[in-house]
Amino acid sequence: KIEAGKMELDSRPFDLRVRIEETLDMLSARAAEKNLDLVYQVDDGIPATLKGDSLRLRQVLVNLLSNAIKFTDRGEVFLQAELLSTQAAGTPDRSALHLHFSVRDTGIGIKPEKLARLFKPFVQADGSTTRKYGGTGLGLAISTNLVALLGGRLWLESETGKGSTFHFTASFGLQQTPARETHARDAQMIHLRDMPVLVVDDNAVSRRILEAMLRRLRLKPLLAENGRDGVNAIQASKVAGAPFPLVLLDGQMPEMDGFSVAAEIKKDPALSGTSVLMLTSTGQRGDAARCRSLGIAAYLMKPVSESELLEAILAVLGESGSPDQPKVITRHSLRENRGKLRILIAEDVKINQVVAARMLEKHGHTVVIAGNGKEALAAMDEPGSVKFDLVLMDLQMPEMDGFETTGIIRAREKSSGAHLPIIAMTAHAMKGDAQRCLAAGMDGYVSKPFQAEKVFAEIDSVLAVEIP
Repeated sequence: KIEAGKMELDSRPFDLRVRIEETLDMLSARAAEKNLDLVYQVDDGIPATLKGDSLRLRQVLVNLLSNAIKFTDRGEVFLQAELLSTQAAGTPDRSALHLHFSVRDTGIGIKPEKLARLFKPFVQADGSTTRKYGGTGLGLAISTNLVALLGGRLWLESETGKGSTFHFTASFGLQQTPARETHARDAQMIHLRDMPVLVVDDNAVSRRILEAMLRRLRLKPLLAENGRDGVNAIQASKVAGAPFPLVLLDGQMPEMDGFSVAAEIKKDPALSGTSVLMLTSTGQRGDAARCRSLGIAAYLMKPVSESELLEAILAVLGESGSPDQPKVITRHSLRENRGKLRILIAEDVKINQVVAARMLEKHGHTVVIAGNGKEALAAMDEPGSVKFDLVLMDLQMPEMDGFETTGIIRAREKSSGAHLPIIAMTAHAMKGDAQRCLAAGMDGYVSKPFQAEKVFAEIDSVLAVEIP
């Protein structure tokens, strides 16, 4: 499509932070396998809702972040979005926004003489037959063209052995956020206003990002860069007669980790009113039991979104309105407390229909099953039917497959302005499948056989549910 000049942008309203969080959630498991911190920051100056092609933006981010994770063995991958100007270069529209994105890693880096060739198709920095990392080299060439369609350019800064930073710019329109959404969020945060909270994290970027999130939630964060400093701050607050009501702990820290800090809090009766929320880049077997034994109120995987952090804090502090909170609040339990969904499953294999339906119905969701794409469209068009919140779409079906069905749904939405979340399902988990599904207009991707945790994590990511 790019080479033929047939690639068109689909401009619609979207929340930039939500799209970034969805993208990071897709890649978080891969980062956790390598024990990498995957973090992001969106400047406060960027409006909540933009207008543009968020699918093409996400394709670029997926490619750059995937590369960063692949070529980084230790440290972090950091995504940042900044506001350059409120008028895109070369446009008369005063409501246009020009943004700068950067993806920085602490990986192997690239030799200076290789940089110029890297954006050409079928070229990699290491072209030897014994190279460690696979790939076709097509991703950066395609991303360069997509960025150009978004009104920007893509470039790279790198130093061998010290990591790389990919930069790109893009232009978007400004979409006014509905007042009711703003008011609902403000009402949630009223109980948190000016409440002190301690953040203990050895990663400077993570500390800065959590600080910004907490300030936007109207809290007053104090930062500690290691476990010992965190304990000292907790003791100082106790001596002053104002113990922290909430402490956010990083699970993995050198010398004194988050669990050790939590143990210090638990053994002091004077700190019984302090709630602990644990954040971790990589979950370990037995963590849940350790959390229960240490009185840790919540345990969340990084990267944590701002909406998820708010939801967890409200639940920890008893402001969520749910009287039956579990002993340890997790991403899964937060999801369980949200509204139930009406889900359409488009799948031709009977056993897969049964497995998926039972999995979803067990969690209280309503399920409708279609045997192929035509039946799925018919179910959506049925007179008097309640609209679906989500579609699980098999890629390979008789009569009409998942790609064609998705294309028809997206074509319809161009006139209606709606957007139905679609998660692809396939038995052939191959490299490039996720990007292929995104390019076809789907919002997420899961492989068969189904694993409940991965399915619900993808649903959670795709819907990016705001707290009602």
